[in-house]
Amino acid sequence: MCTTLFDMNYKYLTPEMLKGFDNYKYSAIDSSPISRYLMHPFWNNVVLLCPRWMAPNLLTFLGFMLTLSAALLLSFYDWHFYADSIPPWVFLVVPVLIFVGYTLDGIDGKQARNTGTSSPLGELFDHGLDSWTAALIPVCLYSVFGRGEFSVPPYRFYFVVWNVFLTFYITHWEKYITGTLFLPWGYDLSMLSTTAVFVFMYFTDQSLWAYKVTENLHLGHMVETIFYLTSIIPTLPVCVLNIRKSYIEKTGKNLALKEAIRPLAPLATFAFVTILWATISPNNIVTAQPRAFYFLTGNVFSNITCRLVVSQMSGTRCRTTNALILPVLAGLILSYYLPFLEVPSVYLLLALTTWAHLHYGICVVDQMCDHLRIRCFKIDPKPKLK
Repeated sequence: MCTTLFDMNYKYLTPEMLKGFDNYKYSAIDSSPISRYLMHPFWNNVVLLCPRWMAPNLLTFLGFMLTLSAALLLSFYDWHFYADSIPPWVFLVVPVLIFVGYTLDGIDGKQARNTGTSSPLGELFDHGLDSWTAALIPVCLYSVFGRGEFSVPPYRFYFVVWNVFLTFYITHWEKYITGTLFLPWGYDLSMLSTTAVFVFMYFTDQSLWAYKVTENLHLGHMVETIFYLTSIIPTLPVCVLNIRKSYIEKTGKNLALKEAIRPLAPLATFAFVTILWATISPNNIVTAQPRAFYFLTGNVFSNITCRLVVSQMSGTRCRTTNALILPVLAGLILSYYLPFLEVPSVYLLLALTTWAHLHYGICVVDQMCDHLRIRCFKIDPKPKLK
C-alpha cells in the first residue's frame, strides 16, 4: 500500500471496470418537492449565466472547494467545537460558501447537458465529492451550537455524523441493486436549513440553544432529533420498498441476497471499528479531538462510497473490504494498549487517509480521462466537419 500511494500513475480501475463504464447509462429519480418546484427552476436560470467554455467538472470541483473552505474556516476558529470564539462575520461568510457550493453542485449536470459533455466521469466525480461533503456539512453545523450544556456532546454527535453517512450510502447501495438513483428528499432540506441556521446565528447568540422545547428537551437537543427525522429514518424504509419493487417488477439486477448485501460489508466493518474506538478510547478521543476524529472517519467513508459508486456504474462486483480500515484498526489497538500514543495516532491517520483518498481520486480521474479521451476541467473543441 505504501509504494502504491507514491505512484501517481497507479491503475485502480481494472479493464473490466473501464469496459463497464462504456455501457453505463445514467438513471435517477428526483421526486423531492423542494428540488422539483424550487431548486431546479432556480438552477435552470443560474446555469444560463455559465459560459459555454466552463467544464461541468470544474463547477463540481469549485462547489466542493467552497464547502471545504467553510469547514476549514470554522475549524480555524473553533477546532474543539466550543462555539464561543467564532467571529460574527463567519456566520455570514459560511452560509454563502455553503449555498453557492450547493448551487454549483446543482447546475453541473445541467451545464454538461447544455454543452454536450455528459460522461460517466462527470457522475463519478460529482458523487465522489458529494460523499466527502457528507462529512463536511454536519461537522460545519455542529460549530453552530457546539458542545455546550444545552447541546449534544461530541460522542453523541458522532452518531449523528454516522446517521448522515448511512443515509448517503444506502442511497447508492439502493442504486447498486436497482440500477436507479432515488435522490433522498432530505438532501435539499438539509442544505437549505444549514444555510438558514448560519444566517440566523449571525443575529442571535449561543443562549438560543438553552430554550426549552419541553421540560427536559432544549432546542440544542432538538437539532439532534431533527437530523434523524430528516435522514435515515425516512430514507431506509423507502429504500427497502424501492428494492422490493425492483425485484417484483424485475427492473433491477435481481441479485441474490448474498450479492445484494456485499456492499454493506466494508461500511459495517468500518462502523464497528470506529464506534468501538470512540467507545473504549482510554483518552475519550471523540471528546478530546472530535473534529480530527470526524474528518478521519469522513475520509475513509468517502473512499468506501467511491468504490461502491465505481462498482455500481461499471456493473462490476463490489468488494467486501477496504484497505484503509486496517490502519484505523491498528490505531485502535495501539491506542488501547499505549494510551499516550492515541492523539498522535489519530492525527497521523487523518493525514494518511486524506492523502490515500486524494491519491485514489486523482488516479481514478486521470485513468477515466485517458480512457474516455477527455480532460477533466476543460472542454475540448469539437472538430469541424469538412
